[in-house]
Amino acid sequence: MTSKELRQKYLEFFKAKGHTIIPSASLIPENDPTVLFTTAGMHPLAPYLMGEKHPGGRRLASAQKCIRTGDIDEVGNPTHHTFFEMLGNWSLGDYFKKEAIELSWEFLTSPAWLGLDKNRLAVSVFKGDSDAPFDQEAHDIWKNIIGVPEEKIARLPKKNNWWGPAGLTGPCGPDTEMFYWAGEADKIPASFNDDNPLWIEIWNDVFMQYNKTAAGTYEPLKQKNVDTGLGLERILAVINGYGDDYKTDLFKNIISRIERLSNKAYGTDQEITKAMRIIADHLKAATFIMGDDRGVAPSNLGQGYVVRRLIRRAIRYGRQLGIKEESWTKEIAKVVAHDYQEVYPELRRNINKVIEQLTEEEAKFKKTLELGLKEFEKLGVEGKISGNQAFNLYQTYGFPLEIIEELAKEKSLTVDAAAFAKELEKHQKLSRTASAGMFKGGLADASEATVKYHTAAHLLLAALRKVLGDQVIQKGSNITAERLRFDFAHPGKMSDEEKQKAEELVNGAIKQDLPVTGEELTLNQARTKGAHGIFDAKYGEKVTVYTIGDETLYFSKEICGGPHVEHTGILGHFKIQKEESSSAGVRRIKAILE
Repeated sequence: MTSKELRQKYLEFFKAKGHTIIPSASLIPENDPTVLFTTAGMHPLAPYLMGEKHPGGRRLASAQKCIRTGDIDEVGNPTHHTFFEMLGNWSLGDYFKKEAIELSWEFLTSPAWLGLDKNRLAVSVFKGDSDAPFDQEAHDIWKNIIGVPEEKIARLPKKNNWWGPAGLTGPCGPDTEMFYWAGEADKIPASFNDDNPLWIEIWNDVFMQYNKTAAGTYEPLKQKNVDTGLGLERILAVINGYGDDYKTDLFKNIISRIERLSNKAYGTDQEITKAMRIIADHLKAATFIMGDDRGVAPSNLGQGYVVRRLIRRAIRYGRQLGIKEESWTKEIAKVVAHDYQEVYPELRRNINKVIEQLTEEEAKFKKTLELGLKEFEKLGVEGKISGNQAFNLYQTYGFPLEIIEELAKEKSLTVDAAAFAKELEKHQKLSRTASAGMFKGGLADASEATVKYHTAAHLLLAALRKVLGDQVIQKGSNITAERLRFDFAHPGKMSDEEKQKAEELVNGAIKQDLPVTGEELTLNQARTKGAHGIFDAKYGEKVTVYTIGDETLYFSKEICGGPHVEHTGILGHFKIQKEESSSAGVRRIKAILE
């Protein structure tokens, strides 16, 4: 089965079950400071999981582009990916555990859909703790209605079978996971053991039935939701019997191009295979992030730093494979854009920008590598490179431990890998602490102050488009209860006059106390009415358009998921504190409401 067939089958199945098919959201989250990238299909749906009405109804399904960066260093095995597609279906206060489980099982096992062998499947449920009881309901549905034998229903703790909340508080609940036996057919175990790597997790149904309070207690939610996820790459490898995601058509052409560039063959050697997987994964992820309609260029901050790290790590492994061609990373990007252009046409639209950014990043990194090699020549006192020295090469010049050890071997030196690991762990702890502080709070809490800043972001974008021109588009935002940070596409620094004019326009709209209204429209209706936003007519579903001002003489009209204030007069005084560069072609405004 091809990826196209699998993606289509999934969406067709859920459409037939009364779900509205919604398009993939951008990889760059809008008005959500809690994450750098969209990590799951539920992120763009957060307001609707909290109770806001979705234009598509109470049953939704999608194939969502996702980026997860928490375990970049683990990429290289057969199933780890930075970029992946999550097939998901949601019930917003409609059906719950029984129907969700029945739908998952039917899609997996029915001959009309995937037709997987039932004997190869096992499941897990939440075993309960002091916060919430054993999920007896899910267990009984699997055992008594679906017919899964008791030995293949594992009862696992929170770390395995619990989702959320996304922040410190909010919706959360137990989940049930489905596993597939990827080993030989005559060796299927009679019972399920999640420690056995041949049991591969393929689907996760989350039952959002609790709200975690600020006091740390769990209270039942009024609106109980279902949020499910099925990894496209993983399930595609499973149903085709590959045992390696990189053998699917989602990677085949990329790996083939790396083979030609390196003159080496995938699968012939463990280190070569690992290097090719890392290059394929990282450059695909970087291409998707840069090629998004709200794309991010490589830089030293936030999302841009992740892009830079992905590209440079791929280049380093390219060096390990002996790739000599100048500016070779763009060749991989071209393959990614070609292979995904039907499903994600934005890659084809933005490929020239991606090629330009990759070429520039390769040239920059080449200079950094040369400096790093000069630094390396100075090291190696008493035949050893210390953990501190190795970490400095990693941190300052981007050398991974493998390359440091490879260079050390050439000079008959050893590397204190244990001390390096300690330095790295210390750095990662600091990094995680900084990230937690940087992205704490925001729209996820739907506080009054945050909602005010969200509405102010609409006013700011409209003002910028009036001052700088209609080519201005939003490239991202970070909103907390204390301030607004807003990124937008613009080639150069704003003058003091332009900043003053934008500020005056926003405050003028606040002073007029304009009404803020939302209405459900089709994409075509939204476009006809002049709504601003990224239009994706792939499925033709409804969207919510928020208008600030009169229907005809409006100040702002944008496609958005909410929440917003009801009238602008309550926002206070808008003040731009700073306007600066965020990355190439992207400016950043920091502002407050006084």
